Amino acid sequence: MSEPLEEIRATRIEKVEQLKNLGLNPYAYKWESTHHAAELQEKYADISDGEEVNVEVAIAGRIIARRVFGKLAFFTIQDETGTIQLYLDKKTIEAKMADIPKAFNHLKKLTDAGDIIGVKGTIKRTEKGELSVYVSEYKLLTKSLLPLPDKWHGLTDVEKRYRQRYVDLIVNPEVRQTFRRRAQITAAIRRYLEKQDFLEIETPVLQTEAGGAEARPFITYHNTLDMDLYLRIATELHLKRLVVGGFEKVFELGRIFRNEGVSTKHNPEFTSIEVYQAYGDYHDMMNLTEDLIKTVAEEVLEINQVNYGGNVINLDNPWRRETMHNLVQEKIGIDFTQFKTLAEAKTASKEAGIEIPNDCKSIGKLLNEAFEQKVESNLIQPTFVIDYPLEISPLAKPHRSKPGLVERFELFIVGRELANGFSELTDPIDQRQRLEAQAAEKAAGNLEAHSVDEDFVAALEYGMPPTVGLGIGIDRLVMLLTNSDSIRDVIAFPLLKSHSAAIQSFDYDMEKKILRIEFAHGGVYQYHDVPELIYKRLKETPSAGRYFNAHIRDKFGFDREV
Repeated sequence: MSEPLEEIRATRIEKVEQLKNLGLNPYAYKWESTHHAAELQEKYADISDGEEVNVEVAIAGRIIARRVFGKLAFFTIQDETGTIQLYLDKKTIEAKMADIPKAFNHLKKLTDAGDIIGVKGTIKRTEKGELSVYVSEYKLLTKSLLPLPDKWHGLTDVEKRYRQRYVDLIVNPEVRQTFRRRAQITAAIRRYLEKQDFLEIETPVLQTEAGGAEARPFITYHNTLDMDLYLRIATELHLKRLVVGGFEKVFELGRIFRNEGVSTKHNPEFTSIEVYQAYGDYHDMMNLTEDLIKTVAEEVLEINQVNYGGNVINLDNPWRRETMHNLVQEKIGIDFTQFKTLAEAKTASKEAGIEIPNDCKSIGKLLNEAFEQKVESNLIQPTFVIDYPLEISPLAKPHRSKPGLVERFELFIVGRELANGFSELTDPIDQRQRLEAQAAEKAAGNLEAHSVDEDFVAALEYGMPPTVGLGIGIDRLVMLLTNSDSIRDVIAFPLLKSHSAAIQSFDYDMEKKILRIEFAHGGVYQYHDVPELIYKRLKETPSAGRYFNAHIRDKFGFDREV
């Protein structure tokens, strides 16, 4: 039976006191290493079993395994680059550390797995073939009070991994590699754009008007100025102001905040890059987007194919470009360009099995619903979906030859939107009309609509050159390139519900229409015959508990899992 956590902690606190009584600081100030573990493993990979190299090295790391045999001990330590074994011999250590009586015994009795230690010594390969540092002296750098987990798997532990990411990083090297890859990906994106003469300029996170996207903002309050402020939901409008001011190629890679649902694909705080180029159109930006992602994959991963969720994604081939109308017609056989009235479109859509939301007030919005419900998840290989309805694209330029549409594209890979771009609307009168229509929706209760940003309209009235813009979700791009299932796997510290939240987690079996909900009190229930739309709304709502009470509780049959 394992020792209770509090007893382990109490024992280790006692060891801290013993170390202090011996005049040893259990929390050191500094250590200078000559090598990392991976360097030593690579540099001395060819030495033979039993061979010793008489070159002194210094290394530090966390003890992740201990084996003690009388006058001999073997520790495995882990640093940022990997692991290496320490070969600890009582005679050698006590000869070198004569100023510390019983130094080897202290090492045996007062250290634990999880402690951080620095050692000096030479390199040898044991008779059993393990490359080791033959330790002549050591220094305890940090005494840990809590033990490392023996096992770190299973559904319950997945939640704990996100809450205690620091432990996750210690015990799962592949998680460290994911975040290393993330840093390399963002660096490669910046390098690519800088080579194309784009300039990164920072824009405000706190804004007086939320705009640039249809999303619900977070609202805060500035005491001194006595005014509400919004955390930005996009960088778009300020970057466009910079284009008006004369910067022809600008971008910003930064954090965006949207007061919306949490799911495997959505986090309220996420990273996005927006790019704007004067004198170009959406064809130019599709070319740039394709080349950018291909270049990043080749630079960081040295690949032109990605394995994701059982699919092999070929990045090397020319990426497909197809209109939303054509993709919907291919999938469900409905040509939305033929409808004269919304009623006709709704009738045909219902016959095709499309669930129509109450706020769907135009043929364009219904087309988008058909696309999202029937087409989107099937776009596995890189596909630019182009020419969107004007109603859902308030900042995009009208299509030059297709009335009712705009020159907009979205990039889909493995059934997910990865990028969004369009020829920007530069007509200030048209822009004002669209923003006023949005403001009317806000007044009618649409929480994702926004007021007119008068300063932005004023900027357009000074004249903005023909411009094209792009937004890429960095988290989703990292998910793709690291084969990560959830956005939480690529965000170091994702936002999680508090332990006291009514609903801990939920998932949905689309084939069986079973919604499985785990509650904070520990109960797990399966709700039967739940429409997919209910599950989607549950994922999107800012309050899962409130939505459950209003739309799920007492409305569906259920069983409790035993």
